[in-house]
Amino acid sequence: MPLAYPPFKSCPCGSGRSYGACCGPAHDGSRPPATPETLMRARYTAYALGNVAFVLNTWHLSTRPTTLDLNDGTRYLGLRVHAAAGNTVDFTASLKLPGGERYSFRERSRFEEVGELGGRAWVYVDGQQYGDEQEVEG
Repeated sequence: MPLAYPPFKSCPCGSGRSYGACCGPAHDGSRPPATPETLMRARYTAYALGNVAFVLNTWHLSTRPTTLDLNDGTRYLGLRVHAAAGNTVDFTASLKLPGGERYSFRERSRFEEVGELGGRAWVYVDGQQYGDEQEVEG
């Protein structure tokens, strides 16, 4: 079950906007993400809040796992978007793993727009980690 998150608090995706004005509407279905970057931010926030349904529902059918466990004790500490162009988003995510160690990784994610006219939506296809991958002791 996703963590309850107050709509007036800063969004975990780091946009500087409140959750209610940023990723909250994507999570409750009232405003689907309009770009790959807004979807990537909403997915990061869904990971941070343990919203498994949102993560799986926004994953391309051809690459989606059958199950996903987001309750392993990982804490999501921050997101930095380096670039967003076309159907790709380049970002770094920082985490605190269950054992207490900090970890960050850089990834270029690829997205695809699927569906029929009037019902189109962006979905995550896959990502490639590279560059700044690092483990930092707790």
